[in-house]
Amino acid sequence: MLSALSLSAGLAWASGLRLYLTIALVGFGAAIGVVHLPPALAFLASPWMMSLAAVLAIVEFFADKIPALDSLWDAVHTLIRIPAGALLAAAALGHSDPSLQTLAALAGGALAASAHLTKAGSRALINLSPEPLSNWIASSAEDVLMIVGLTLALFLPAVFLVLLISFLCFAGWVLPRLWRGVQGGWRGMATHMLGVEPLRGKHE
Repeated sequence: MLSALSLSAGLAWASGLRLYLTIALVGFGAAIGVVHLPPALAFLASPWMMSLAAVLAIVEFFADKIPALDSLWDAVHTLIRIPAGALLAAAALGHSDPSLQTLAALAGGALAASAHLTKAGSRALINLSPEPLSNWIASSAEDVLMIVGLTLALFLPAVFLVLLISFLCFAGWVLPRLWRGVQGGWRGMATHMLGVEPLRGKHE
């Protein structure tokens, strides 16, 4: 049961960060016999699913390194990562009680949302900076964090669940601050742009 809970939570959390890479890695692990998935998730190990996920993971890898495209990509994937995390979390419990699967879907959606919003909020704040190096560093750190977290969820479930609780506490603390920071950054940019345009009009 601990392994099933860890798999469910791990897939949801990782989907909020890197959905396609999560599917590709778990599917490949199942295909070579390293990862054992319930029947409801057996489709992840199919060649077409792994191939599609791998292609999209490569596209996401490069899109995530371009500041403007990264923010647009995150905005679009708000509608994809969170539902996918909910579905994967429910399917990870196999053919369990329907009420338990419903609860897992709700919890999985919440986990995917917390990971996604923390990622998207921090990256939106970083993207306000004109230099690209911080974006690359943050993106690479997210790649490593997702891979390490997913590995722990699959092979060290107790450790992962303890760390996941710590992450949720951190997300609850940092998300309001990220939102205020992004709002302040956008307001500052809007004020600067509105302040420059009238000056140009006077000279013209």
